Amino acid sequence: MIILGNCILSDALYEERFVCDLLVCRGGCCVEGDAGAPLTGEETAVLEKIAGRVALFMIPEGIAAVNEQGFWVTDDDRELTTPLVGGKQCAYVFYDDSGIAKCAIERAYEEGLIDFPKPISCHLYPVRIQKHPNYEALNYHNWPLCDCARARGDKLKVRVYRFLEEALVRKYGRAWYDELEEYIRYSYQEGP
Repeated sequence: MIILGNCILSDALYEERFVCDLLVCRGGCCVEGDAGAPLTGEETAVLEKIAGRVALFMIPEGIAAVNEQGFWVTDDDRELTTPLVGGKQCAYVFYDDSGIAKCAIERAYEEGLIDFPKPISCHLYPVRIQKHPNYEALNYHNWPLCDCARARGDKLKVRVYRFLEEALVRKYGRAWYDELEEYIRYSYQEGP
């Protein structure tokens, strides 16, 4: 376990290797499962603000789901999440020309229409954050759907925390991430 600031990180963030392989998984993390992407309270307000620009890239079923359920929902565990289409895929999914599921929020960001890249839970995947009163626990989610990402990470020799550098910096800041790298270098006595 790695303790950094008010965060406790699973050793898997260093020990496991991971690089998404969309050509193999086809964006399955946006389609599979039984709940939408976890959201923060701040993100729900952002989704309401940017929805019109994001809708430009959404599929009709996703737009219908948002119109019916709202920009965000509260799931069975009373967690804020993105709405789902038919109890499966995220309402904010679209499919590229190759049939790969992608994020309409991220597409609107890439097109310069919004300044919000995507929900932080999506950006941080395969890491999930559990909030506790005095700290956050960052745990690695080992989902069979991502076996191809682990294989690609092994081949490219990219550890989970390195794959998630941009997302971790977005969430916790550059100084925090640099401290994580220094801790890993010192504690594991080897390079990334």
